[in-house]
Amino acid sequence: MPRTRANGLILEYETFGESSQPAVLLIMGLGAQLISWGTDFCQAIADNGFLVIRFDNRDVGLSTWLDDAGSHDLDEIVGGQVAPFYSFHDMAADAAGLLDALGIAAAHIVGASMGGMIAQTFALDHPTKTMSLTSIMSSTGDRAVGQPTAAALDALLAAAPTSRDEAIEGGVAFARVVSSPGFAFDEARIRREVAADYDRAFHPAGVLRQGVALVTQSDRTAALATLRVPTLVIHGDQDPLVDPSGGRATAAAVPGAVLEIVAGMGHDLPEALQDRFVELLVRHFVAASDTP
Repeated sequence: MPRTRANGLILEYETFGESSQPAVLLIMGLGAQLISWGTDFCQAIADNGFLVIRFDNRDVGLSTWLDDAGSHDLDEIVGGQVAPFYSFHDMAADAAGLLDALGIAAAHIVGASMGGMIAQTFALDHPTKTMSLTSIMSSTGDRAVGQPTAAALDALLAAAPTSRDEAIEGGVAFARVVSSPGFAFDEARIRREVAADYDRAFHPAGVLRQGVALVTQSDRTAALATLRVPTLVIHGDQDPLVDPSGGRATAAAVPGAVLEIVAGMGHDLPEALQDRFVELLVRHFVAASDTP
């Protein structure tokens, strides 16, 4: 896959579709690599007339690892008394720098989970680069909404694996807690995906630093009220990791936002919903292009 320099870092990325088409920038969540946006999903959006870009956020995958910045242990992070190594503003600037490096003036910005929080920050910090915003299974930063269940939090805070086998078993265990209860649990597929993640890049220290950015984020509710960009919010009604109140609060904060609550969806992107997601996104992008 290609890589480029953006915001002082090296970012690994991949594109689908023609460079002459409107761009869609996909931003993934905590510890997730670009391959978490499925290839078929990306190609399906591209087949509808868009240039789709997926990339590794800083500190994960094959983008720059910031190990020289230092680290906090998990107990310190959970306790909340930590200084961030970087913020969502920095990560949004990475994404903006990637667009600049690719010669793209503006894009439809899509983020999932923590990536939705980064996408919201992108829209606030870089409005002229934002053709539309889509926030999926995410929240506003307000601690009163979007909080995980006890079981989901325990699963998220499980000790980092020390081997490939531990990573795979841990990934399956986590998926069992957060996956969509309304759709079949495909353990074989999840094992393949976790193994592919591990084999591509295993960097738990980077995930912890991203986690610090997550727990130290500010409440964006008031700022989101200033957005004047077509916004779609997608959230599962069975999400145990980011309670649906987070999605509802996001949609309520952004003027004119469209809220899509998906029955049976947890904190994942089930293959069974791919066609629906693609339809929702493409319709949103087209409508945004038609907005004066």
